[in-house]
Amino acid sequence: MNIHRRCERLRTLALGAAALAAATCGLPGPAGANDFYTGKQIIFLIGGDAGGGYDLYARALSRHMGRFIPGAPIFVARNQPGAGSGTAAAYLASVAPKDGTYIGAVFPGVIIGPLLEDKQQGLFDPTKFVYLGSADSGTRVCITYQTSKIKTFEDAQKNKVIIGASAAGGSTRDYAYLHANAAGAQFNVVSGYKGTVDIFLAMERGEVDGMCGLDWSSLKSQRPSWVSEKKINILVQNSLDPEPELERMGVPQVWKFIKGDEDRKAVEMVFSQQIFGRPYLAPPGANPAQVKVLRDAFMATTKDPEFLADAEKSRLDVTASSGERVQGVVEKLYASSKETVKRAKDIISPPN
Repeated sequence: MNIHRRCERLRTLALGAAALAAATCGLPGPAGANDFYTGKQIIFLIGGDAGGGYDLYARALSRHMGRFIPGAPIFVARNQPGAGSGTAAAYLASVAPKDGTYIGAVFPGVIIGPLLEDKQQGLFDPTKFVYLGSADSGTRVCITYQTSKIKTFEDAQKNKVIIGASAAGGSTRDYAYLHANAAGAQFNVVSGYKGTVDIFLAMERGEVDGMCGLDWSSLKSQRPSWVSEKKINILVQNSLDPEPELERMGVPQVWKFIKGDEDRKAVEMVFSQQIFGRPYLAPPGANPAQVKVLRDAFMATTKDPEFLADAEKSRLDVTASSGERVQGVVEKLYASSKETVKRAKDIISPPN
């Protein structure tokens, strides 16, 4: 064997030994972090009931996001409803592994809840979650069913309206009280429904007139015929900026009915959560390397033609925000003045 072949053989043996040492000792091998998700599952906890808007969005993401993660992990969607998504959020905060194999989809209300709901304080700190992004920054609406005598928001200011709502911390409850306390709606709030699907059924049965705090995108995806066949009355739109489609339909913004700067600031604070209308997050202290992979994969998925076609088929609006942007909005919310926080607490609470 000549000297050149001998050197080549020694180099090959040395590289092989180095790779073996990396594999057995936990040192970075040639593929590095890209090997982490190979053969693994990512558990996607959904803090809402099956068939609801948050469930539809999360399952659409879970069908596509794995294609944008090195190692192509399998996504396993699991519903864990309860306490307005608080059950899922608490699990992620205290029990779920922090290695990037658990992520969650929760209601925005559970992120802003500890700021506005005293009883939610201490369960988890929303500023400590690691946000991967939001699939939509949508507008919320108040609606009544076609059989209701309440056709406009002005009607709701003059007449009693039975409004179905979920438990405390859910947007359907918080927004119902917001309209009663800040905009003069005569809402009689019946809370305790499991989710929007159950409230829809209650509207059809005539148990309630309607609901508030429902995402416009959810309404179109869950009950498209209600919109196309005009089976509902859309009383008001709730967002920081007007929604073009609702504007064309002549649906007024809630700002028309709110008097006073203090109430306006408080309502703006509550509506800020809609910037992260469909938030996805990892546990506090999640591994930074995996966080970057997941954030990049999320944004890539929301721009992917296959995912967008799937979303359109399910009538899901997609207006994505990055994890970094959502993280910043949450931190800004928790830096709000005490006066604004106090008034915001009051307007989403039952009247005394």
